[in-house]
Amino acid sequence: MADTIRKVSYYYTTAPDKPGEGARLLQALRNAGVNLLAFHAFPSARKSQADFVPADAAAFEAAAKAAKIKLSKPKTAFVIEGDDRVGALAGVMGRLGDAKINVTAVSAVCAGMSRYGAIFWVKPRDVAKAASAVGAMS
Repeated sequence: MADTIRKVSYYYTTAPDKPGEGARLLQALRNAGVNLLAFHAFPSARKSQADFVPADAAAFEAAAKAAKIKLSKPKTAFVIEGDDRVGALAGVMGRLGDAKINVTAVSAVCAGMSRYGAIFWVKPRDVAKAASAVGAMS
């Protein structure tokens, strides 16, 4: 089966870089019934940045507001789902490289049941070109 690549909206927030902050954010969303397609967090300038890719942006925004989570405006990333195989991500990265698009960041994982998933980011000016290069769905 071919990979499915979707252009998605993501939001980020910053939080103190201390134990339990990620759990606090995720529990607030879980308690509101928000489903996430992806979540990525990392240290940034003495804090942590948490990126959220919600399945339903309106429900996510409402839950974040209710939990007093200050969000960025929506930004764009790409989510990949596909059958796990040797070099699965190499083809996608190769198409982006051939199109002269620099990937800002990428994370990929084996999802079990012979599946994998990934998320990648490009500069805003390259979003349309990247979507075309990889055949992304909106």
